[in-house]
Amino acid sequence: MKSAARVSIDASGRLVIPKSIRDAAGVRPGVPLDVRLHDGRIEIEPASHEIEVGTGSDGLPIAVAKEPLPRLEERQVRQTLDAIRDRRDEAT
Repeated sequence: MKSAARVSIDASGRLVIPKSIRDAAGVRPGVPLDVRLHDGRIEIEPASHEIEVGTGSDGLPIAVAKEPLPRLEERQVRQTLDAIRDRRDEAT
């Protein structure tokens, strides 16, 4: 999904990200963001979480977050699965 909005930065350097874009990106108050300059563009994305590799009950490796994470909502899981299936279908 691509979303765009024209916004401005206030005198203190603050930028308001429209609610529809925050919701689509899963950004909520208190969520840390990474901000970087890349090829002349300002890129903002939710910060990645630190993980370590552990071992699951079946003996296989699993990724374990170093800090507690919010539970995924069913909608998020469904959207992710649909996006993966769409990409797979486009590739075939």
